[in-house]
Amino acid sequence: MRLLHFKQNDKLKIGVQTSEGVLDVEKAAKELNVVIPSSMQGLIEAGEEGKQTVESLIEKAKGNTALFLNEENVTYGPAAGSPEKIICVGLNYMPHIEESKMEIPTTPVLFSKFNNALAGHQQDVALPDVAKEYDYEAELVIVIGKAADNVSEEDALEHVYGYSVGNDLSARDLQMLTGQWLVGKTLNHFAPIGPHLVTADEVDSSNLAISCNVNGEERQSSNTKNMIFTIPILISYISKHMTLQPGDVIFTGTPEGVILGYPEEEQVWLKSGDEVEVMIENVGVLKNKLV
Repeated sequence: MRLLHFKQNDKLKIGVQTSEGVLDVEKAAKELNVVIPSSMQGLIEAGEEGKQTVESLIEKAKGNTALFLNEENVTYGPAAGSPEKIICVGLNYMPHIEESKMEIPTTPVLFSKFNNALAGHQQDVALPDVAKEYDYEAELVIVIGKAADNVSEEDALEHVYGYSVGNDLSARDLQMLTGQWLVGKTLNHFAPIGPHLVTADEVDSSNLAISCNVNGEERQSSNTKNMIFTIPILISYISKHMTLQPGDVIFTGTPEGVILGYPEEEQVWLKSGDEVEVMIENVGVLKNKLV
């Protein structure tokens, strides 16, 4: 199932992609007298029962064109709920470590973004004057579905609700000011996620092609099978230090090809007008224009 957030009258609503278009879940539920959470966070917390209700709603809505939207006309919101935590993983692909000239980690390198950084598919992202060295990072995003507290690697995937496409936009000059990366990572709208939240039953997250284009030119190309710390390792490790809650988001790291990894004389940082496109096999294509 491919869920999404769309904006209507300044409100974020749940949609689900179908062969007939995007089903307006709230509108359909009201018309068809189906009880269902009205928010993405509520739907995530409802777990399997919520998924089954959406699937039933899709069946009941078939043929009722008034309940569906043309996805080309949708204004997207971030494909996540209301995460308590946005956790990011650094240095999780060996070639990226080499290009960044950093030490190979023995445990996952974690940092965070905040909710102000969330953005949706096709949303313009403003580059503030406070920095100049703007970079992209194509990443697979995990959305947690069930609380995870000290879980084993073997059980970790049971706590995943779904996956999305993310761009860990970074201001490198701010990131490298100190030993803490935070200030260069969580500028407003520097965590686009979307267009869809694809439920875990539809994705083999261990083997997905991942790439990034800037203005149509390919910059990154790899596969999630090249991660140093796999998704089960990451979830288990994080859950041993903090409880992951439904709706929490994990950016799983970026492969090689970021601007930071270019020789200094070849580094052309992102600028206003650039269009960044992140693609992940079976998950989606996330596009954002920088302004």
